[in-house]
Amino acid sequence: MFNSLTALGYGIVSFAIVIGVGVVVLQKFATAVSSCNTGFTYNTTNGYCQNTSGSTQNADAGAQNVYYLEGQMGTSGLAGWTPAIVALSVGMLFLGVFMVRGGMGRKV
Repeated sequence: MFNSLTALGYGIVSFAIVIGVGVVVLQKFATAVSSCNTGFTYNTTNGYCQNTSGSTQNADAGAQNVYYLEGQMGTSGLAGWTPAIVALSVGMLFLGVFMVRGGMGRKV
């Protein structure tokens, strides 16, 4: 059983690494495709162009789409499914343990 729990732990850690790397790559990609006007730089936190005085303008459509995809990697998307995936995996793990021990398949 502990081997299964170890494998589940590795799976959860791998899932978190995929989400983390995906968000970082999407942030860098959004910065690369954003075409802000002169004097403005792309703000990866909020998804728009900003200058040093604090005024903002919308980024181009490519950067906005990548910013949306980045949000879908976070809690509003893929990472939001993490609790359900963990609960389902642990539940299946325990059901499997009970079935292996012969609780469901034992003949009378």
